[in-house]
Amino acid sequence: MDAIINQTAPMLAISCAGLFFMTGLVTGVWKYSCIISTPEFKAPYYVDIAHRSALLYSFAALLIAVFAYLSAFSPWVNILATIAPLLFFAIAIAKYITLGIENKTNNSLRDSENPSVDKIIMTTLMVAEIGGFSVLLVGFFVRTWLGQSA
Repeated sequence: MDAIINQTAPMLAISCAGLFFMTGLVTGVWKYSCIISTPEFKAPYYVDIAHRSALLYSFAALLIAVFAYLSAFSPWVNILATIAPLLFFAIAIAKYITLGIENKTNNSLRDSENPSVDKIIMTTLMVAEIGGFSVLLVGFFVRTWLGQSA
């Protein structure tokens, strides 16, 4: 266990996993309080999304931690590749919470005030999340299948 704790990238991911999971638990309480306080017994759309995404991203962060730990690449490459998806996970959760508080829409892209900016953000998100994890995945394969360490 000390080996994983002594690497920055996996510790960043594990820390985010804990924060995302706690956010999922707290938004779960929020979701439940919304459910019991409405005649339809239903939480606002983005309250539900915030709850689910925080829980799912917490487990995704743990997966990132494992791949960062097992990557053959240098610590700085692993740190950057780890931060990229985690940052966008956090931004997404924050956005969902904001939309849940506002409770004005069930489709933020359709009802966007600035669709061109949203397209840029979504493209950047895809590149950061897929790109960051791809680096860690390649680092894992380099280390495990090729037996190399960068």
